Amino acid sequence: MKFIQKNDIIFHERISYKIYFLFQNFIGYALFISNTTFDHISLYYRCLKQLVRFAKRFNIELRQSYVFLSKKTLRRVSQYVHSRKMKLAKRETKRLKTYFGRVLREIERHVEKDSELKRMTSEWLSILRGIFEQKRTDSPKIYSVHEPQVECISKGKAHKKYEFGCKVSIVTTHNQGFVLSSEALHGNPFDGHTLKQAIVDAEACSQKEIRRLFVDKGYRGHKVKGKEVFISGKRKLTLHFKKMLRRCQAIEPTIGHMKSDGKLNRNYLKGRVGDCLNAILCGIGHNIRLILNHFDRKMQLV
Repeated sequence: MKFIQKNDIIFHERISYKIYFLFQNFIGYALFISNTTFDHISLYYRCLKQLVRFAKRFNIELRQSYVFLSKKTLRRVSQYVHSRKMKLAKRETKRLKTYFGRVLREIERHVEKDSELKRMTSEWLSILRGIFEQKRTDSPKIYSVHEPQVECISKGKAHKKYEFGCKVSIVTTHNQGFVLSSEALHGNPFDGHTLKQAIVDAEACSQKEIRRLFVDKGYRGHKVKGKEVFISGKRKLTLHFKKMLRRCQAIEPTIGHMKSDGKLNRNYLKGRVGDCLNAILCGIGHNIRLILNHFDRKMQLV
């Protein structure tokens, strides 16, 4: 983040640090998707394949692997869902879960006999057991074996109701869209509760006090004191502040470039540490692209 601070001094020495903060998640916030398979039908099939692969590696003889039967069952589920035969799809899903449970219990019985193998696979088998036993109403759910911390976040759009990943808070300067802070937020927090920490992080990176913030309606009830916080849709403002508040939409192309040109769209780094690193590096990469574009324009004028 020091790199952001240095670049900010070079590139934005003439601006007053009146920034707007917009935390865009698909209802208006930034979110990167984890590299996971989220629906429980495919998850059962992938877990079963992992167990069979594990049995072959350690020469564990299974009574039945259900590899071919599970593949046929998965195909039937897809066909039934496509033709809106939900009762038949539910029946086949239950059958696939039964195959997964049988193989899981048999692997657990073999592992119990070997103390070294039990020590190696205890965490992995506990995740698989959690996937098998979790119910529809359980929270938090496990959506992936290799990324068990992935969260389900409601997007609020008809074509894509949910996203599976992590929220990211982004603070940018008001005029140039220079990223002052880019931070991953786990636990699916309420947007208003994240505003104070975002201000602290942005002020630490820029070494400047932030006086005014322009945010969307998701931040109502933020309880931030000592700052001027302008929420989208606020009335009885002067023309100057109305114009500044309308620039809230400028965060959208910034996040779009961070997703298309950078790596904010999908995170391939593992764990919560990988989420934090990916968010920070996306902000740094966006700032570097802004600086290079600025130099390109200067060179064209020469």
